Amino acid sequence: MHIVIMGCGRVGSALARALEKQSHSVAVVDQDPSAFRRLGAGFRGRRVTGIGFDQDTLREAGIEEAGAFAAVSSGDNSNIIAARVARENFGVEHVVARIYDPRRAEVYQRLGIPTVATVRWTADQMLRRLLPSGAEPLWQDPSGTVQLAEVAFATAWVGRRISELEEASGARVAFVTRLGEGVLPNPQMVVQEGDLVQVMLRRADQAAVEAVFAKGPEEGH
Repeated sequence: MHIVIMGCGRVGSALARALEKQSHSVAVVDQDPSAFRRLGAGFRGRRVTGIGFDQDTLREAGIEEAGAFAAVSSGDNSNIIAARVARENFGVEHVVARIYDPRRAEVYQRLGIPTVATVRWTADQMLRRLLPSGAEPLWQDPSGTVQLAEVAFATAWVGRRISELEEASGARVAFVTRLGEGVLPNPQMVVQEGDLVQVMLRRADQAAVEAVFAKGPEEGH
């Protein structure tokens, strides 16, 4: 897939290198030509100097054959304008904009422009650490029935199998973050101290699942 990225800051340059490693063709647009130094000498994609929502600049970056567009400059307005131009003028299927203001992000999300609200994401991550019970879900289906949530567990679960957590709570462990890396559980996997357990559950069952995790295993199990 050809992917166009607007903004060659830390996020844009890292995204460009990661996508190129996955064998995608990448074009990066930035008003400041010196910003392209962040891409490194090994970057093989296009470097286009210009305004990211200018149609001629986007054409030079290959927007007409692009399957995806990411607007990750430092300006909310520029990002959302560029995202709308990519979607509405060029028909790019996968478009995402980084938005610093979470209130704006919610508005544009409702308008059909997928956004990543940097401040909101960081705040939610902090809330999940500070208030592990009843925190905002990591993800939920459009109906709000099923969600992915990080659920805190009692130390009594350490050393017990993940499958025991699932059996006791009725929820499904989607993955475990261990030493900073996501790990898919297997039947033999046991809970370790410091694990962050991400659980798929029905929203209506969240309180009950959290109670089981917080209580620990029943005697004799």
